[in-house]
Amino acid sequence: MSQSSGENIEQYGYKQELHRALSYRDLLTYGLIFMVPIAPFGIFGSVYNASGGMIALAYAIGMVGMMLTASSYATMSKSFPVAGSVYSYAGRGINPGVGFLAGWVILLDYVLVPTLLYIVAAIAMNTLVASVPVWAWLVIFLVINTFINLRGIELTAKVNKYFLIGEMIVLAIFIVIGLVALFQGKGNGFSLDAFYNSKTFSMSLVLGAVSIAVLSFLGFDGIAMLAEENKEGAAQIGRAMRGALLLAGGLFIVQTWIAAMLVPNSDKLLSEGDPSGTAFYAAAQVAGGAFLNKLTALATAIAWGFANALVAQAATARLLYAMSRDKQLPGVLSKVSARSGTPVNATYVTGAIGLGLGLYFVTQKEDFGLTLVSTLVNFGALTAFIVLHIAVIIHFKIRNKSTDNVRHLLIPLLGIVLLGWVVYKANVAAQTVGVIWAAIGVVLLIISTMTGRKPKLSGM
Repeated sequence: MSQSSGENIEQYGYKQELHRALSYRDLLTYGLIFMVPIAPFGIFGSVYNASGGMIALAYAIGMVGMMLTASSYATMSKSFPVAGSVYSYAGRGINPGVGFLAGWVILLDYVLVPTLLYIVAAIAMNTLVASVPVWAWLVIFLVINTFINLRGIELTAKVNKYFLIGEMIVLAIFIVIGLVALFQGKGNGFSLDAFYNSKTFSMSLVLGAVSIAVLSFLGFDGIAMLAEENKEGAAQIGRAMRGALLLAGGLFIVQTWIAAMLVPNSDKLLSEGDPSGTAFYAAAQVAGGAFLNKLTALATAIAWGFANALVAQAATARLLYAMSRDKQLPGVLSKVSARSGTPVNATYVTGAIGLGLGLYFVTQKEDFGLTLVSTLVNFGALTAFIVLHIAVIIHFKIRNKSTDNVRHLLIPLLGIVLLGWVVYKANVAAQTVGVIWAAIGVVLLIISTMTGRKPKLSGM
């Protein structure tokens, strides 16, 4: 299969430079690590507050939206098995100019994701070792991850497996202790309010919370970034995406439901939010005392700061590599190490950006900039996903006259409507910055076109 995949790359005018070393299991592990099975630990309070306590419902709706998007990703990855994700799919499915804009918009997601992960991890570690400041923990996480990524995708894949096992063990401990505690009468008692609460419910409220909750799902799309390092055929990309989403989504719903029944001072959390980012650890303490509080905080730090940030940096570097290879970013970013098969300069740049932005945001007094950064990340990703759905309709239904109305019309339309409404309900500040970022991309596209450097994709 690797030889066939290599021939597919060459037919698009590219040379096989990245190492084809990843199996379906590696891709599935990568997606789960990127999403982080315990992702709600770090943003539980924010989503709980935004959803009026209906946090499990917010995650369920988010999973539906992401499954629709995964379907469109799977469809495009079979036709265009190249690195670059939505940038490549929009560029080849619509035209290179739109591809550039899609890549530019999702850069807002990919560039900020490592920053967000390091901030959450640094905060968690600071709660355990307060003598080491948040900014210092951020630097430690970033330096270690950059070193591992520079060693090559094979090492990254191996490290990921151990991280995933550890996360699943911690999650299992929380679920078991949490359920036992509820049966013992601890917490707020058994309730389905996390799925529906007539006192606080409104679709507008829940969709606003979904715009934060989807942060936990972002990463399944990073699997498409590894298309040129996949050794088992293009169909495995979509299969790994759907598998990762179903597994992670189920875990998100279960753990947030249990935590919602345990969290202390729920009324205060609803009215004042979670500025310290420690609401989940407080719920864990109700269930299992200081031991479970510290364990969940440590797991968050390791999962977000090492595991998730490790694959986030890898995906970001490959997006920069793909755009640079097509001469839509400086050519120096397309340099690949002959020894490790890693886009080395893009990896360094990704680390430098994460360091600069991370150190800036941790100086912010209001929750270390977590709310703004998380909504900015989601705005960039969801906007790019909408473009992906449009690309499916244009490429298959309009251009190639497909008769598959489910995959090539109905699913993309549903995805556009749901994600469009979530983006509309997003944080106003994130909307403003996101629109400005997109406008800058439009200006760059216009300048490139006027100066004879109109975006082009190899093989087109």
